[in-house]
Amino acid sequence: MMKNLLISAVSALAIGTGAAFASGTAEVEDFAFSFESPFGRYDQQQLRRGFQVYREVCSACHGLKFVPIRSLSDKGGPEMDPEWVRGFAAELDPAIDKETGEERPRKETDMFPIRVGDGMGPDLSLMAKARAGFHGPYGTGLNQLVKGIGGPEYIHALLTGFTGEEKEEAGAIYYENHVFSTGWIAMPPPLSDELVEYEDGTPATVEQMSEDVSAFLMWTAEPKMMARKNMGFTAVLLLGLLTTLLYLSNKRIWAPHKGKH
Repeated sequence: MMKNLLISAVSALAIGTGAAFASGTAEVEDFAFSFESPFGRYDQQQLRRGFQVYREVCSACHGLKFVPIRSLSDKGGPEMDPEWVRGFAAELDPAIDKETGEERPRKETDMFPIRVGDGMGPDLSLMAKARAGFHGPYGTGLNQLVKGIGGPEYIHALLTGFTGEEKEEAGAIYYENHVFSTGWIAMPPPLSDELVEYEDGTPATVEQMSEDVSAFLMWTAEPKMMARKNMGFTAVLLLGLLTTLLYLSNKRIWAPHKGKH
């Protein structure tokens, strides 16, 4: 029984992997983001640059409905000034008061606005998580496990994967992108060199902006990643100490009662 199940699982994995490679999508390149290693950390300046790209380019069509605006000032994230965050929230689209049902100025405790309607794209709050793991570049999770390729790499590759070709189909314009699953995507290339002017003076190339906004979207999906890593590291240390103490205690208690063989 177990043998049959194992054979079925291996066969399914092989078929899925073959189908993924047969789809014709280009390989998503691994990228050494600062937050990926067990001891990795978000780069604050990179998150700020990525937020600027989202704010000035992506937010016109994509929302962040699961991200509280106040989190922009949280430790471990972009760490924007709280006063600036309050002013930024007030400049966004009005929120709907839950009690009165009327519009009111958006507060820092509210979520980012959503984007709905014709021409609007999917929400980006969890995009980096949605494209990682078993939903990753080739749909098998092996690249995520073995190479570390996940959601940020996919987003980066997608943003830099436009070829410049376009076609019209059923009255709609599609743009060729060798990373997208079908090879053609309805979203036009969103980035071009010097589209934004980084406040820290970093050259705003397409490559740089893609990298920065990918890191920012990873933060929106995993804002507490650093805290979880710290907790996990502490747990491993405590478990190692506990294991050592248990071993020494066991040896001290039972050693006199065990004969030498």
